[in-house]
Amino acid sequence: MTETIVVPFERAGLELDEFLCLHFPEFNKGYLRRAVREGLILIDGMRAQPSQRLRVDQVLIVDLDEAEAPPAPVAPEAALPILYEDEDLLVVDKPAGLAVEPERWARGAASLAGALLAMAHARSPEGDGAPLELRLRAVHRIDKDTSGALVVAKHLEAERALRAAFEHDRVRKNYWALVEGEHPLADGEEEEIDLALGPDEKRSGRMVVDPEGKPARTRIAVLQRFRGFTWLACRPLSGRTHQIRVHLAARGFPLAVDPLYGRRDELLLSNVKAAYRAKPGRPERPLIARLTLHAAAVELESPRDAARTIRVEAPLPKDLAQLLKQLAKVRAWRT
Repeated sequence: MTETIVVPFERAGLELDEFLCLHFPEFNKGYLRRAVREGLILIDGMRAQPSQRLRVDQVLIVDLDEAEAPPAPVAPEAALPILYEDEDLLVVDKPAGLAVEPERWARGAASLAGALLAMAHARSPEGDGAPLELRLRAVHRIDKDTSGALVVAKHLEAERALRAAFEHDRVRKNYWALVEGEHPLADGEEEEIDLALGPDEKRSGRMVVDPEGKPARTRIAVLQRFRGFTWLACRPLSGRTHQIRVHLAARGFPLAVDPLYGRRDELLLSNVKAAYRAKPGRPERPLIARLTLHAAAVELESPRDAARTIRVEAPLPKDLAQLLKQLAKVRAWRT
């Protein structure tokens, strides 16, 4: 693909990589930045840097091999619920089972990146094939099988401010987690888990408690008790990969469903109801078959006005709500 683009007045001042992301929304930013560094994208016939700011009427010559580009992210069938929106950001309610970015071995599967691309197309009046009016970008991640609130920037300045806030732990995140075991923490009290974390050298993609790793702290409190299970409020005070899951497992209370750090990849009614017997010849359907973890709320400063605090709550999804209801019936806490 070879294309010549003249920088219009309304796009002057943009950094080159941002301009390219709006003009070629199907390509990811990393691919476009590499193309610039390799000299496949020139400004007025000269090589450039991805961060170079553009001027009106400059001419871009783009020569890309589309076969070498990663495929465009795929949108899920259902649009993402928007929990909050202003001129700088929006907060979406990510469903469990949806990865934030396209997965390496499942590029054809839907992702949140695909949903944001579809949303940006829908909000750009020119229609398909034309440059986008905005580029929506997630500024943090939650696990594929975790549901709940996720923050998305609507422009570059907001992205940089929000990423800095997450990096420096200035964002308050609240999670709800169903764990195995009856946690001894008293009602109304909090416990802080302070355990450094690092990658598991024996198993890729897994984290472990490592005294030489990065500092990590999580504050927990009991929300509801059941026989054999506890519903916890968890507030990570740092942002390490799998932090809540590893901290809870290290304390002996892994998520009720967590194939990586716990002992189950699904929770069946027969696991919680002693007298339950499945009907002959009919496989038992799980009560839940994903992480029993939900990003319940996020609280942060407005990128535009540090004096204004934004707090957004994500409703408890149906699968977790039904699970808690079932536990209240068959595993009610007896004092």
